[in-house]
Amino acid sequence: MARPRKCRRVCHFPLAQGFAPVGVDPASVRGITLTVDEYETLRLMDREGLSQEECGRRMEVARTTVQQIYAEARRKVAEMLVEGVPLWIEGGDYRLCDGRSGDCGDCFQYQLNQQYRKPKGESIMRI
Repeated sequence: MARPRKCRRVCHFPLAQGFAPVGVDPASVRGITLTVDEYETLRLMDREGLSQEECGRRMEVARTTVQQIYAEARRKVAEMLVEGVPLWIEGGDYRLCDGRSGDCGDCFQYQLNQQYRKPKGESIMRI
């Protein structure tokens, strides 16, 4: 029996769920699906400039897993650009960050948690 896939932590959900080339009707052409965890890997490594090891730490997966996800994501983006087909961002094995981890300082959930965090002992009721 195969081992179940581990969910990857995602801190930023994509603002746009798809992209289509100019002059192409997205409904008439079968597009490419980029999973949310592949999107997050591209964001962390290409936009944020993190290494595979740092990216793996943020997503809570091994470096080799990040390497496989990254290679597949780059292949899909290249295919979308070369072939001129729409790209959809959806699905995948992921869970959204709850903001309680200390290693995602740029995460919206983490900033929100820090803003409304109660100091230790504040929730103790005295009678």
